[in-house]
This record gives sequence, structure tokens and C-alpha cells, in this order.
Amino acid sequence: MKSNKRVIITGIIAILFVAFLGAYRLPYYIYKPGTADALQPFVEIADAYPSEGDMHLVTVRGGQATPIQWALAKVRSYHEVVPLEQVRPEGISEDEYFHAQLQLMESSQEAAKVVAYESAGRDITIDYEGVFVVQALKGMPAEDELEPGDEILSVNGEEISESDELVNYVERLSEGDEVTLTIKRGDETLSKDIQVAPFPDDPDKVGVGISLVTDRSVEVNPEVNVKSGDIGGPSAGLMFSLEMYDQLTEEDITKGREVCGTGEINYEGEVGRIGGIDKKVVAADREGCDVFFAPNEGEEEGSNYEVAMEAAEDIGTGMDVVAVDTFEDALNYLSE
Repeated sequence: MKSNKRVIITGIIAILFVAFLGAYRLPYYIYKPGTADALQPFVEIADAYPSEGDMHLVTVRGGQATPIQWALAKVRSYHEVVPLEQVRPEGISEDEYFHAQLQLMESSQEAAKVVAYESAGRDITIDYEGVFVVQALKGMPAEDELEPGDEILSVNGEEISESDELVNYVERLSEGDEVTLTIKRGDETLSKDIQVAPFPDDPDKVGVGISLVTDRSVEVNPEVNVKSGDIGGPSAGLMFSLEMYDQLTEEDITKGREVCGTGEINYEGEVGRIGGIDKKVVAADREGCDVFFAPNEGEEEGSNYEVAMEAAEDIGTGMDVVAVDTFEDALNYLSE
């Protein structure tokens, strides 16, 4: 009888231990190669021109680590373990973080739409409807002064219609300078005096410590419908712009190739740095892509392009890894 009890107790302990290893969430996040999905099913444009090849959206998979996942990630190539607070700020739930990533994807698609339609010479109308605070950064001067959803009307009396106008204005100032922001919060119009300070992670840059979004109303002809599901983040902007452009123009710029790449894109068509590019190279190679576009960052040391080339050489891929600073760089490469 005692022996049976010991077996039962041992079994229960073993089950609980296995459950702990597989289900308990550690304060770490794991990044690993994701997928390289053809974009044509995601982007629908009326009377689109067909292409023989495909543009691909490349992703990085991520999630909070269990003990088993943490141990496996430590020995697997291109699996990265980072402290959870580096991914999701303290006080931000997983749902809130996911929602923020979806908003970044939506903004990225809008910028891609503007770049693609303007480059293709198609009808587009843009109305600017305000600059809004997305987040006040912890430890920066704006933390106790501004709230998510505040609409910024002017800086030191100068009206602004785009977030870049405020960023460019503040970047010209020095540490300790003060700016007066006129904001609209609900039905109130408020004035906030905020000092400029260096960013903790980049002491050479100064600001008040807010992330912003410009609310734009963009109308295009022909209409475009983008379905990206639960994929978040801004890094697919370049590839969305190329896919839209390819559907809008008669020339098949894929020329039958499977084209992958990554990079955030702004409304001027400039391609910006993203995270996890080494893992995206792996994902694109697994999909059998022919070309991989990587942000060049003006040839800065340690650029996305450099990291992508190192990963490409490490895995022995046959993909052409191409450095791009702008949408035009990518378009020129494909057209030639």
C-alpha cells in the first residue's frame, strides 16, 4: 500500500514538473525565424496587373518563454532570448503590446500605399487630421505631462500637421531647452512646458520623450484592400509598397522571381532599420527566395545589411542580399 502511494505521489510530482517546464512563463522573450509569405493574397487592388513571381512578407516569430523553450533556444541557431522588459515595457499587458504592434502594421501599410501610388502615378489624395501621442517614454520629461491620445496642435506657437515637423523642431534644440506644446485632451486645450533631455539609450539625441503618429486620411483610385491578419509591426512597409506598385503597373517587376525583404518605410519612401533581420534571412532562405532586400542605413557600421550578409554567408544561401536605402533603390534593382 505504501509503495502504491509513493508511486502515485511520484507520478503527481512528475506531472506537475512537466507542466511547469511546458507552461510556466519566464520573464524572457524568444525571437526565432518566422515565415516568408507571398503578399499577393494579402493585397487586393481592382484590375491589378498579374505577375509571374511574388513579393514576400518575412516575419520573426516571438513569444514569452517557458523553461523548455528557454533551454532549447539557448542551443538553437538564430533563436534569441531577451529579457521581457526589453520587449514589453513594465505595466503593458501582452494584449496591449499586441494591439500596439497591429497599429504599427496599419501605419506601415498606409505609408506603403502612399509611396506605391505616387510612384506608379495613380490617383491619391491625402488629408492631414492631426498628430497624436502614442506613448510617453518612461524616465523622459514628457512622462508626467502628456498622455496617449493627446493631440499636439503646436510647438512654441508653430502649428504642426505631421509628426516629423515636431521631431525635426525638437532635434535642433539642446539639453535643458524648454518647449511649449499646445495640446488637445478631450474637450480641453492645454499648454505644457516641457524640457528637452537626452534619450537614455541614445545620449547623442535629445527630445521630450514621446512616440507620435500622424492621423492621415488617404484616398486612392483604384481602391486597395490589405488583409494582414494578426501580423504586427512596421517592418513589412517596403515589401507592401513593392507589391502594391507591382499590381498597379503593367511591367512585371518580379520577372518571375521570389522577392523577399524587410524594412520600415516612411511617406518619403525612405527605408528604415528593423529588428531580427538575421532571423528573417533564415526564413526567406527556407522559403526559397531569390532576392532579399535589407535596409542599408547609409552604410553605417553594423547596419541591417551587414547583419543580413553575415547571416546569409553563415547559412550558405544562394539569395542575392541587396542593400537599399529607399523604395527607389529596390525598384531600380528589380527593373534592371
